[in-house]
Amino acid sequence: MSGAPHPLIDAGRLGYGAISAAVADPIQRNGFGRAWVIALLCTLPFVLLTLGAIGAVLTVGIGLSGVNTTVVWGFSIANYVWWIGIGNAGTLISSMLLLTRQRWRASINRFAEAMTLFAAAIAGLFPIIHLGRPLYAYWLAPYPNTMALWPQWRSALVWDFWAILSYLLFSALFWFTGLLPDLATMRDRARTRAGRVIYGALALGWRNSARHWRAHETYHLAMAALAVPLVCSVHSIVGLDFAASLMPGWQESIFPPYFVVGAMFSGFAMVVVLAIVIRWGLNLQAMITPAHFDAMAKVMLFASIVMAFSYATEWFTAWVGGEHADRTVIGYFFTGDYAPLYGLLLFCNCLAPQALWWRRVRRNLWWLAGISVVINVGMWLERILIVWNTLSHGHAVTLWRTYHTSLYDVAILVGPLGLFAFLFLVLARLLPIVSMHEVRQLARDEGAA
Repeated sequence: MSGAPHPLIDAGRLGYGAISAAVADPIQRNGFGRAWVIALLCTLPFVLLTLGAIGAVLTVGIGLSGVNTTVVWGFSIANYVWWIGIGNAGTLISSMLLLTRQRWRASINRFAEAMTLFAAAIAGLFPIIHLGRPLYAYWLAPYPNTMALWPQWRSALVWDFWAILSYLLFSALFWFTGLLPDLATMRDRARTRAGRVIYGALALGWRNSARHWRAHETYHLAMAALAVPLVCSVHSIVGLDFAASLMPGWQESIFPPYFVVGAMFSGFAMVVVLAIVIRWGLNLQAMITPAHFDAMAKVMLFASIVMAFSYATEWFTAWVGGEHADRTVIGYFFTGDYAPLYGLLLFCNCLAPQALWWRRVRRNLWWLAGISVVINVGMWLERILIVWNTLSHGHAVTLWRTYHTSLYDVAILVGPLGLFAFLFLVLARLLPIVSMHEVRQLARDEGAA
């Protein structure tokens, strides 16, 4: 790649010392300046909106949302599936690229894994606030007690609880252990005693020895090998929340793999948006190059084709299956109350990404950012329409009802987006947002050092 017109790293601008300085100096020496402060202040209203919406539903109840006696799921469950999909993608991206030895992973894996932690944590809020009695959420955990309250293992809520918990714990370990060499670099570059103590404690005694590197490489590869099946199982469980039911349009074996691909699709789109913002905000153009965006765009294009095939398979199996209820639901997709939203979904997920066939589009950041946002809009529409179409048009004709969105629904949709941005801004101020040791290794391979 060193002779390619768009290499993975700008060999003319970056050596080992320049890489460390580019990532660490904004945190320890130069600061982020006024732009970072303004961005943080802009996210605070969204954080307060999220906290206010959660507080309101805890005190008043889920009647604040648009749910009714027929459409008993709404924005909360759709948001949960959307956020857990984005969360799953971060670790999946990092682990798959590590196992397949994709060198362009070096510049994006750190914030992709951080995206996992924040998105999965936000996703975990939605099933709890949708419980109706969220103060009893701890009943989902099996613990000995005098009333013999054990979870109902056939409940999708229990599956989600264990999926999120196990995934959060694993992702936190995977992310933190990958951070150890960079924490040691931050420790060695710190100018204050407080910085040396804090980063030194977090570095867990990392000395950059051959023994440490050997253990780190072995451990990280083993964790990556475990991450891929774990991620697939977690989002398959989310798909089984629907597929294990008897509702028309949900009882489909394609749902688990279809949800995994959808998670990768929306996750890569979110990583592209984050990469563009981080590249601009931290002036990392020499580390995050057009070659990175070209590679991620190709993955999104592939995922879009798989998603289009999945939609066609869903329509085909409903038609040839002969079940009247299934055919009715598919017809409702195209002619029912939510038909305009379904048409927008197909445009966002299937048609718009086809522009990525052109190399010029894949390397144009404005086009790529727009397509990535469109993809995430389409994937959210897919999640909400999976809920609305089936529940609004189930087996019992007398129970057919539509969903009417409330202001609370808008709050829990928009607020967490600001909370997500707030968490990323705080992270960028405290810890390296790009993996210094992996980019230095890439620089060595590219002949930059």
